Amino acid sequence: MKFEVWAPQADRVALRCEGATRAMEPDPQRTGWWTAEADAADGARYGFALDDGPVLPDPRSRRLPDGPEGLSAVVDQDRYAWRADWPGRGLPGAVLYELHVGTYTPEGTLDAAADRLGHLKELGITHIELMPLCSFPGRHGWGYDGVAPWAVHEPYGGPEALKRFVDRAHELGLGVVLDVVHNHLGPSGNQLPAFGPYFTETHQTPWGAAVNLDAPGSDEVRAYFRDSALAWLRDYRLDGLRLDAVHALHDDRALHFLEELSESVDALGEEVGRPLFLIAESDLNDPRMITPRTEHGLGLHAQWNDDFHHALHTALTGESQGYYADFARAPLAALAKTLTGGYFHDGTWSSFRGRAHGRPLDRARLSGHRLLGYSQTHDQVGNRAQGDRLAATLSPGLLACAATLTLTSPLTPMLFMGEEWAAGTPWQYFTDHTDPELAEAVRRGRRREFASHGWAEEDVPDPQDPATRDRSCLDWSEPERDPHARVLAWYRRLIALRHERPDLTVPDLADTKVAYDESAHWLAFRRGDIRVAVNLGKEPAAIPLGTGHLEILATWDDSVQPPGPDGLLQVPGESCVVLSQP
Repeated sequence: MKFEVWAPQADRVALRCEGATRAMEPDPQRTGWWTAEADAADGARYGFALDDGPVLPDPRSRRLPDGPEGLSAVVDQDRYAWRADWPGRGLPGAVLYELHVGTYTPEGTLDAAADRLGHLKELGITHIELMPLCSFPGRHGWGYDGVAPWAVHEPYGGPEALKRFVDRAHELGLGVVLDVVHNHLGPSGNQLPAFGPYFTETHQTPWGAAVNLDAPGSDEVRAYFRDSALAWLRDYRLDGLRLDAVHALHDDRALHFLEELSESVDALGEEVGRPLFLIAESDLNDPRMITPRTEHGLGLHAQWNDDFHHALHTALTGESQGYYADFARAPLAALAKTLTGGYFHDGTWSSFRGRAHGRPLDRARLSGHRLLGYSQTHDQVGNRAQGDRLAATLSPGLLACAATLTLTSPLTPMLFMGEEWAAGTPWQYFTDHTDPELAEAVRRGRRREFASHGWAEEDVPDPQDPATRDRSCLDWSEPERDPHARVLAWYRRLIALRHERPDLTVPDLADTKVAYDESAHWLAFRRGDIRVAVNLGKEPAAIPLGTGHLEILATWDDSVQPPGPDGLLQVPGESCVVLSQP
């Protein structure tokens, strides 16, 4: 087979394959590329030595059986026999579920997670959004410190386990989205700088030198990340990718990397004959991110909408620290703005940033399905000092309200694993760094960060303690008992309504009409013939829904009756109702 590697700064490159060493030759057609031929079957170990240096793994390695610092292994992509004849499933009308393989089950593997996919099918989920799977040092971690963007983390099961997972999901009618990280690589085990200018000091990020998207050598670096994205979609038959923190992708070129990537993904979708999509995590509140390329946008298909989360979180909890401050001044007004306009910060003053932030979204051109709405995510739970979920402090009634606002909104809803049954387990920040100095630096940094917010050092979990990961694993006995079972039944009912009622999947932000009372803590909105009423206060509320006959489709409190002639719906405290006009 043919081996190739980009190493533009090397004078000599050697291939080490199954114990034999042979010199590689410069590719006359591609500057900086080296090639060699060698007999190698699936599983064969290999690596590259630059200028007589140590043997390093392939930057484009598809498998790293011994971790990022070991040799690469050949992967025969045609070896797996796919079972599911999958036509694909696009984003409109979707309900996503964010899942971390390492804590979804105690086993923490893709095969163990695949055995639990029946739960998501019964729940009504359409797409699973897997947190990053790229190889990183150690066994357990969130996945955002990956150092091999083409390889599946071996402790999760490696490449074939991912194929089995995707195949099983597709058999159940579930799409699969993968979270990928292009904005940085982890601090340990990163071999890319030895091969070429993958990073540049031209720009700085929170993680150091930026990925080189616009400096000399950036053509090949862009191709490296673009082609890795396409490989996930093509070779593993994924349905989409979530792009981590795209605001940290510094690119001053006329053709932005994200536009180039979206064009390539659309072309691959045409080639394979199924819909493929990209979801951005962006802190910019810039609608050009999700505007089609034909309209001079970057062409990404959707983005996470933290503004919706922040408004909902402050309305539910009353928290006002940090970036919650702007939303906490009038949380229901903020929530109403996100339900009807997408962004809260659309050119408005942000006290957290100390400047105006965002840009208005044109509701006539961009539909609500391009924004993902959620009450919890790995970030919003795991980046709290103790990784506490909403269920740790809110009543089941308020959790039901959060679910109702998320699952009946004009945005594409996303759940965080375990949320659907009000999981009692936290989801904490955990690492398994094999470098002792790095491990200690992370431990101290985490405690120092939260000490500045008043937390005692002993109350901040040690990321390196295996117990921190173990505490974060879902307890699968919980859904069988109350209050978890009742919350789960509510989620199932709401998702079923979203699938059954066309008005709940119409993504027209302008068609959503909202009313609220900040002092009485209630909010109601209309979407077509559907009415949604939520009372976040402890006291009962009389919510005006207008005259006309309405029937109840779902209610958290069975005592609720349809509105009387006065059009007032009596909603108990911390409760919610979904109604329809026949």
